[in-house]
Amino acid sequence: MTRKIISPAPAKPRRGKKSWREKLADNKDLPKVVALDASTAARWGGRTLAIPTPREVDALMRRVPRGQVITLNELRAAVARKYHAAVGCPITTGIFAWIAAHAAAEADAAGETAITPYWRTLKTGGELNPKYPGGIPALTVRLEAEDHKVFQHGKRFYIRNFAHALGQL
Repeated sequence: MTRKIISPAPAKPRRGKKSWREKLADNKDLPKVVALDASTAARWGGRTLAIPTPREVDALMRRVPRGQVITLNELRAAVARKYHAAVGCPITTGIFAWIAAHAAAEADAAGETAITPYWRTLKTGGELNPKYPGGIPALTVRLEAEDHKVFQHGKRFYIRNFAHALGQL
C-alpha cells in the first residue's frame, strides 16, 4: 500500500486579523507607569514599572546605527529613563520588539526601504533572536552585511565581540 503525501493548502487570512503594521500602531491604553508591590519590586529591581507603546519600542530600535547592536535590556533602560521609572517592563518590551520586527519585514516585503533594523536588537549577552522574521539564517545575513561575526554556541547564535558592538540609546 502506498501513501500519498498531500501538502496542506496555505492558510487563508482570518477575517478581521490585523497586519503587523496595524499591531504596531495600536497603542491600547499605553504608555503607563505602575507601582509594584514589595515582593514584585524586589524581583524586578524597583518600585515603579514603565510600560511603553509598541511605537516607542520601534522608534528606539530605529535609533541603532549601522555597525552597532543593542539588547532588549538597553531598550528597557531607555523606557525607564523616559518615564522616570525604576525599570522598563521586560514582557511588553520584548513583545513590542517582536511586533516591530515583523512590521518591518512586512514593510520590506511591500517594497519600503526605510524599515526598522530589527536585526540589530539582540537578546541578553548578544544572542540572536530566532523568533525574528527569517530566523537565524536571515539575521546572520543582515548582521554579517554590517561586518558583525555570528557564531554558534550549542544551539544558540551570538555576535562575536558583542561588548565592542554594543551601542547606547
